[in-house]
Order: sequence, then structure tokens, then C-alpha cells
Amino acid sequence: MKIGFIGLGNMGAPMALNLVKAGHAVTGFDTAAPMPEGVTAAADAAAAASGADVVITMLPNGAILRAVAAEVIPAMEPGAVLCDCSTVDVDSARAVAEIAEAAGKAALDAPVSGGVGGAAAGTLTFMVGGPDAAFATVKPLFDIMGQKAVHCGGAGAGQSAKICNNMILGVTMIATCEAFALADKLGLDRARMFDVVSTSSGQSWSMTTYCPAPGVGPTSPADNGYKPGFAAELMLKDLRLSQQAADSADADTPMGQLATELYRSFVEDEDGKGRDFSAMLPRFETRRRG
Repeated sequence: MKIGFIGLGNMGAPMALNLVKAGHAVTGFDTAAPMPEGVTAAADAAAAASGADVVITMLPNGAILRAVAAEVIPAMEPGAVLCDCSTVDVDSARAVAEIAEAAGKAALDAPVSGGVGGAAAGTLTFMVGGPDAAFATVKPLFDIMGQKAVHCGGAGAGQSAKICNNMILGVTMIATCEAFALADKLGLDRARMFDVVSTSSGQSWSMTTYCPAPGVGPTSPADNGYKPGFAAELMLKDLRLSQQAADSADADTPMGQLATELYRSFVEDEDGKGRDFSAMLPRFETRRRG
């Protein structure tokens, strides 16, 4: 396929590179990041989209997505697909889909899970919203860039799945960190706690796969000084998106709301910025009740 790729930062660059390695012709544009090897540089976003079968975007937020979509949709061929892999608000995803449909094109919201490592290895998971035909068109590219693509429903469904998943992740990581900090103060050995919880009713991905306690369980950012695999500020972004969606849908999410405030405090008022989101554990270790 002929692919336009807009947004070639830490995530976009390895994704585009995997498409090039698979034999696709990729034309890219980014306002700052260098072009990956094998990607043809375009003068602007519209030029990257011109003549492409699929245009992939990986952008920081919904406002930028809307601006880029307004630029590239008119430049796209009739029937071409705009596939946004950013994590943005549901309303922006749906608005872009409406603009694309009105212009005789299709749009998918396809946020990813798996981080920079997954992007480089081609093992991302895509959560996809949009028309069946558009999903079928892009599915071969998802298979190159990732290990799984789930068609979640219509426009906005991919973003909805992503933010619901990450709200669970944020809440369970906080609970896991709280539990380790409590176990420490009760004199319980961390390895023994892991052995119990990882095979009991309290187990979660935060415990068994991404344990926040160093030296316990599989290797995780906790074993590397909490250098981010998934930065705390990115968790805060996703939690804020979950609460924006909850407000829009009139949904009661008190745990999501509290997790958002805890990560806000950790990132903006404490030392969380630039650390992994599991660095909540040393935060709780030093705190007292009250």
C-alpha cells in the first residue's frame, strides 16, 4: 500500500519503520522529529496524505488531531482511510469520523497499547472504532505493527475501550502500590506477598506483569529506577480523558476520579513527572495515614 504517516515521534517512528520493512511505501511528516530510514519526507501533512491508500496519524491530543484532519482529509483520495492511532478524547474521534464521512472518506480511531517497546517489536494491541470496510482495509497494517487488533464498534469505540482499560490500570496500580506499602509497615516480606497475591483473588496485571516493587516478579521499570515504560504523566493524560468521557456520558466513576487526582498530585505537585506510573510505590512508602 501507499501510506501517509503523520507524527513520527517515539511511537510513530518505529511503527512506520515496521511498515517500510514489510515493503510498503511510506511518506511521512512531522513538525520536529527526523524521518525514519526508508520513509520519504513530505513538505507538510497534506502532501503526506496525497495519493495514499491509508493515512496514519500518531498525535499528542484531540485538538491537534482535529487540526491535522482538517488539513489532510481534503487531500486524501476518495475511499482512502484516515487511521488515527493517537489516544485522544472520544468526542474528537467522532468529530473526525463525521468530517471524513462527509468528504467521502473513512476514519478509524485505533489507539494502541504496548508502549515504545511494543511499537519497535511490532507487538502493539490496537483498539479500533469505525466502519467494517475501513477496518478490513487497514487490518493488514495492524498485523504488521501489532499482534492484535480488536474491532470494538463504530466511531469512538476504540478510544472508549482504551480509556476504560487505562482507568482500570490506573486504579489497580494505585491499589497495588498501597498494598505493598501497607505490607511493608506490617512487616510482611514483599516476595511472599507477591507469591500470595499473584495467585489469589487480588491478582492483576499491575501485580503479576508490571509489579511496582523492585526485585519481585518479572522485570519491570521498578527494577530500573522507575525509568518510564509508561510515564506517570501519560497515565494522568489517559485518566483525564476517562473523566472527560465520564462527564460527557454522565457516568459515575469515583475511583477513576480519585485516581486522576492522585496522579495529578504525583505529577504536578510531587516528583512523578518523568518517572514510571508504578513509582507510586515509593510515594506511598514515605506517607502516613491522614
